[in-house]
Amino acid sequence: MTDRPDLDSYFMKIADVVSERSTCLRRHAGAVLVRDKRILSTGYNGVPSGLPHCEETGCPRVNCRSGTHHELCRAVHSEQNAIIQAALHGVSTEGSTLYCTLLPCTLCAKMLINARVCRVVYREDYPDEGSLGFFEKAGVEICRIE
Repeated sequence: MTDRPDLDSYFMKIADVVSERSTCLRRHAGAVLVRDKRILSTGYNGVPSGLPHCEETGCPRVNCRSGTHHELCRAVHSEQNAIIQAALHGVSTEGSTLYCTLLPCTLCAKMLINARVCRVVYREDYPDEGSLGFFEKAGVEICRIE
């Protein structure tokens, strides 16, 4: 019998595959919203639909430290895109788990809290750790896996 991955590892692998669609020049990120062992939606970081990709226009944050000056970035974060995709298709995210390749930033944390996501599983830290305080105060379970 082969080693069967646990559900957290399984959905994190899917988040990794989703991140391969990213159009960001700096970092690829992927997210998967799951409830009751079923994928609700996915998202990756990239510019809004129909706009030229950063490989064509260049990155306006090329000289910025990671985790800063989000207002200059042309991309929508993977977590945001996962929430948007669920909304576009009329799928509630209440009570779901988000699997994401990076710890969500503070802005994404606030959106996830309002989308009533109850658990966040991530692999890599992100320089904006303010999200951890928001998640803790909102009672969102956080789990970092390798």
